[in-house]
Amino acid sequence: MRVVFATRNRGKLRELVPLFAELGLGFELVTIDELAPTAELREDGDTFEANALQKARQAAAATGLPALADDSGLEVDALGGAPGVYSARYAGVGATDAANNAKLEAALRGIPADRRTARYRCVAAFVDPTRGLEITRAGACEGTLLEAPR
Repeated sequence: MRVVFATRNRGKLRELVPLFAELGLGFELVTIDELAPTAELREDGDTFEANALQKARQAAAATGLPALADDSGLEVDALGGAPGVYSARYAGVGATDAANNAKLEAALRGIPADRRTARYRCVAAFVDPTRGLEITRAGACEGTLLEAPR
């Protein structure tokens, strides 16, 4: 069975496509750009789950295949959960990782170490419209943000 991976993040593709091949799960993971390079993958939901489902549904509709997608980001407690779903564009649309990190560092300036708790959250979604199947799974990695990157 072929499954389309609904991402244009090249780093994610380099890591996950070979991993899925090695796992021997009985399906071939192909990229959205291989099958539908002009397909739009909108992420305008207000939760990671909404965005992951939205991308998986769009990829499945564009290719006719079951689809896998994810959305992830950093949630900082001292910032009320921000940047959250806006992590990739925290410093603006098209912002670089460096710009997003600089904005985050500025927002946390003066916040004591014991209040710099955060988590990296990810939600993955699998959609197979021919079977009427939609599955989501979430995970998080808890931690504390340092005052300077390393």
